[in-house]
Amino acid sequence: MKLSRLVSSLFLFVLCASFSTAQESKPTAALLAGKLIDVRTGAVRTHAYILLTGDKILSIGDSAPAGVPVTDLSSYTVLPGLIDAHGHVLSDPTSQSAANGLKTSNPQATLWGAYNLRLWLDHGFTAVRDACEGPSDYPQFALRYSVNRGLIQGPRISAAGSCISLTGGHGDGFPFSPDFPSADKTNIADTVDEIARVVRRDIKYGADWIKLMATGGVMDPISDYHVQELSEEQMAKAVEVAHRAGKKVMAHAEGAVGIKAAVRAGVDSIEHGTMLDEEGAKLMEERGTWLVPTLYCFQHDMETGLSKGRDADSYAKGVEIIAAQGPAFKLALAHHLKIAYGVDDDDVDESVSREFGALVAGGMSNLGAIQAATINAATMLGKDKQFGSVEPGRFADIIAVNGDPLSDITVMYQVPFVMKGGQIIKDPAHPDRNPVAHIH
Repeated sequence: MKLSRLVSSLFLFVLCASFSTAQESKPTAALLAGKLIDVRTGAVRTHAYILLTGDKILSIGDSAPAGVPVTDLSSYTVLPGLIDAHGHVLSDPTSQSAANGLKTSNPQATLWGAYNLRLWLDHGFTAVRDACEGPSDYPQFALRYSVNRGLIQGPRISAAGSCISLTGGHGDGFPFSPDFPSADKTNIADTVDEIARVVRRDIKYGADWIKLMATGGVMDPISDYHVQELSEEQMAKAVEVAHRAGKKVMAHAEGAVGIKAAVRAGVDSIEHGTMLDEEGAKLMEERGTWLVPTLYCFQHDMETGLSKGRDADSYAKGVEIIAAQGPAFKLALAHHLKIAYGVDDDDVDESVSREFGALVAGGMSNLGAIQAATINAATMLGKDKQFGSVEPGRFADIIAVNGDPLSDITVMYQVPFVMKGGQIIKDPAHPDRNPVAHIH
């Protein structure tokens, strides 16, 4: 009797599972693409129907089943949703003053974050990697949670924790006189033991990535971007602790010495890499280390100058960086480094799409720039089975642009159609749907 009941229960379970699978594989919507770019190969398919089931891509075919609603994008070029692999979610686009962080409360910074996330979506970026934030209570994790739960709209977030730095380093965040009262900074690590503690704290509270300040930086007025800051031993310890926990490590690295130390320490990605030399490029090629060059950010900073309260010493460093940026990026291309798209600009609205033009002007092909913002970035994040391409089984994160970005990369600057997870965020047929405020 018991065996009979067990067999009956098993039969019902299999039947329900089969029914559920059949329901899941039934198309619920379709997109008609005038042109569909395969970002892996650059091949272009015309008049393609992208069939969706819920929030996933089911298949790509030449027609759609009867009764399935079709969104007509036949006059557009369709691509996967874009990925910004170096953003700072809490950025205030109105100020570059070193003191701005002291005047901005964490609640206000979090609201800036919610605003910025909506701007990323508006520009077609359905995923973003946050490259560290200052507040010790991690508002970026709260925003990631809120997006995942549907409390706010935003791209899929992979988030670093704190900006791990030496005392007086690029991530110190306290460029004031020694008699100015200062609180202890949870992101500061001056020894190998301290770096392990800070990394563990970031992981404890939810970091997907660990962010190390391998060298000084440009925007702060106190550090020297030529100088290596965290030691190679510190960075190796951070990598050991992070990798053991299944997390990845990125390193802010401008100067050549710090770049090479970070690569030898085993970091997964180098951010900026602006003073990259031949030895460093060869080392990155051998180790398979990713580069996120953030070219346009430095170029844009030269355009805005001191108008947003930027420190004059910081601006002077920016002038030097611009001179070094082009040759370093050409070395990266010559050594076939793995490159992911990243912006690192406080003004998401004005800058997030302009990295495409900067990459191409720096010597990358149009397809290469598109790959950097799609399949490459997804692969670096370990998410290429979830998004980064228009393929069956991936999330229905899809954009459409006017014209042909393979021949004119500037068409990527305007994205009239955005879908994330099967939900239409922006639609040229309904331009007033969910409008975004634009601050100037």
